[in-house]
Amino acid sequence: MTAPAPINLDPTLSDLLVPAPDVLFLIPTLLVLAVYVWRFAVSRRTPEGRERWPLWRAALFAAGMLLLLITTQSRAATLTGSSMALYMGRLMVLAEIVPPLLVLGIPRGIHMNPRGAVARVLGVLLDPWVALAVWAAVIIFWNVPAGFNASVVTNTAAALLPALYLLSSLLVWSVILRPLPGVQPAGIGSRGGFGLLAALPMMAVASVWLYAPRVLYTPYVNALCLWNLSPLQNQQLSGWIMMLAGLPALALAFIQLFQWLVELTGGNEAAR
Repeated sequence: MTAPAPINLDPTLSDLLVPAPDVLFLIPTLLVLAVYVWRFAVSRRTPEGRERWPLWRAALFAAGMLLLLITTQSRAATLTGSSMALYMGRLMVLAEIVPPLLVLGIPRGIHMNPRGAVARVLGVLLDPWVALAVWAAVIIFWNVPAGFNASVVTNTAAALLPALYLLSSLLVWSVILRPLPGVQPAGIGSRGGFGLLAALPMMAVASVWLYAPRVLYTPYVNALCLWNLSPLQNQQLSGWIMMLAGLPALALAFIQLFQWLVELTGGNEAAR
């Protein structure tokens, strides 16, 4: 019987990007990409379609899908137990970079029957309070030591948690960027306030990781960490990664609130 190869504790970027297919992520991703490419190609046949679905939107969507594939289909996805910081970096790409690129890639002017089943479901999922509840549950529950320890021990952290981060963050970014105004009546002021509330769970967890005097998660207490980091340094670095990753969304929330205040002061609030 062949012994398993030892883990390289000092991998380079090229080592981390070696393909490691995960069928559970790969098949749905390719199906979504295929549908998007098909609908985009159809839209390019008419001037109205080209105006509604410009090339820059397709480019943003393609960039988001490429990052999604790199993050979930590379060797980095197999090193969850060896680096909390690397794991958190992957999760933040899936939560703070991929979703806004995908949402911005949605064409404008999508018409839906407001009384149809799809519009009703989307209206519920994209309700700010529903999106906030789902997002907060994912961030808080799975980062409480008991929840995170259980997910690592049962080997669900490698696939389940990235999927939850991606899906819940898609809801959050859809509320913030409002790609479907027909089923999203919220104005820019409420979206800015929502963005501030949505940033709080991540900032709270990141602060705990930064200032905790000991390692909070049992699987990492005596782990051999990548790049010669101690488990506590790994946890603190994860806190910095989460905090810095949340700053762009926080900045956007402040910009939206400021724009709303300017419009409100001028007596011309835009209902976007």
